[in-house]
Amino acid sequence: MASKRGIDNQVQVVQIDGLVVLKLIKHSHEEGAGGTDLVQGVLLGLVVDNRLEITNCFPFPKHNEDEDFDTVSVQYQMEMMRNLRHVNVDHLHVGWYQSTYFGSFINRALLDSQFNYQHSIEESVVLIYDPLRTTQGFLTLKAYRLTPAMMKFYKEQDYTPENMVKHNINFDSMFEEIPIVLRNSHLVNALLCELADKTRKEQKFSALDLGTSSMLEKNLRQLMECVDDVAMDTNKYLNYQRNNFRQQQAKQQHLMKREQENTQRKQRGEPPLPEEDINKLFKPLPVPPRLDCTLVAGQMDSYCKQVCEFASQSLGKLFMAETLHAGESS
Repeated sequence: MASKRGIDNQVQVVQIDGLVVLKLIKHSHEEGAGGTDLVQGVLLGLVVDNRLEITNCFPFPKHNEDEDFDTVSVQYQMEMMRNLRHVNVDHLHVGWYQSTYFGSFINRALLDSQFNYQHSIEESVVLIYDPLRTTQGFLTLKAYRLTPAMMKFYKEQDYTPENMVKHNINFDSMFEEIPIVLRNSHLVNALLCELADKTRKEQKFSALDLGTSSMLEKNLRQLMECVDDVAMDTNKYLNYQRNNFRQQQAKQQHLMKREQENTQRKQRGEPPLPEEDINKLFKPLPVPPRLDCTLVAGQMDSYCKQVCEFASQSLGKLFMAETLHAGESS
């Protein structure tokens, strides 16, 4: 495993070898059923100063429903890393990767997995790859980590609004995105330059394709679903506040009535009523956890950023295409 380091010296950039990206894309293409099924795997590499270098990866094994995935996965990972160490290949565990469907990845499962990774391997990151957006000509590969505040908050397992305010947790402070740098060897760079020179002239404007309407439509539909989820969760929280207010009123009325009765008994020379636990009469209502709603809000923020990115790219392409048409007509 990668070495432990202090919080002040965190990973600030992720450097990925081109071979790792190709392996990740190949795994998603072969086993991801066109992007609809999620694929996951292990990232290997090492830490140099504040740079995390990812030099190799391998997928998680397939398993039957009767088999325990955790047991099979751990045994497979240990065997793979042992074999890589024997052939003198980087075998240090530095994180994991996962494909996503139209950028839908912020959920409890990812949060649990990344917390476990980051708790045992401080430098670990999760790579999120979107194969459907990549097919539109945009390589979508991002690296994320949990923020230190989120690590402390999630470790306490207390998802009440008060604890979220204490740790200053919101949808924008759960994950932090780490910049990614792709690295290729000199031979690969020379090959890419040679292929670029051989590219036909009529293919130079293929990047101006505006075939992003389906992506925008899907993102907006998913955004609407997230808005519905937030609205439902908000109604639940409002119902809790309403019921809690009624309970507090009933509790105050009970205490006032009891105090008046004790005053009357005292005037008559009778002993006061015995003490009783008010919480037994009025059981505190369970506070609905706010973590799931916060995750949905984070997913909504991700969708909004994707829509803005697609819209800005489409506008730029339209202006460029208009200039080219004007140049051809003149």
